[in-house]
Amino acid sequence: MKEDARHWHAVYTKPRWEKKVALLMEEQGIEHYCPLNKVIKQWSDRKKTVMEPLFKSYIFVRVPEKSKWDLMKIPGVLNYVYYMGKPARIKHSEIEKIRRFLFEFKSVEVVENSMPVNSHVRVKQGLMMDYHGILLEVRGKKASVRIDSMGLQLTAFFDKSNLELLEGKKT
Repeated sequence: MKEDARHWHAVYTKPRWEKKVALLMEEQGIEHYCPLNKVIKQWSDRKKTVMEPLFKSYIFVRVPEKSKWDLMKIPGVLNYVYYMGKPARIKHSEIEKIRRFLFEFKSVEVVENSMPVNSHVRVKQGLMMDYHGILLEVRGKKASVRIDSMGLQLTAFFDKSNLELLEGKKT
């Protein structure tokens, strides 16, 4: 691999430090991309348009392989986003798609992929840990799960983050 090869990576920042880290990278001449989105904030007495990071706690960077670990010295940078044990590489075309998308559309919202209704899920922790069930509905951060046990049907609401999708199983 070439020592001066440059690849896009995502770095994880401290919460609400994306713009600060981007400014520090700018001052150091590091190629970066912090996609910003125009958002209207409502206060009790006024509305204001502000630029917010599109991806919370993430910035994209493009640095030579030989100096990619120097980023860890920048205040606010926590770590790289990893994939299969290595800092994940992001295709240049993906960065360009994000840029074009933000140029074309205003008020973009990032929505986390949610688990589809009727999916088989496993409870990750708590009293019902390792119980399997079927996702009935999602309301905000809560999810209703049906758990069949001893010939009875129990339905309970769980914190969505406490559920894990069981791959390949859908009713």
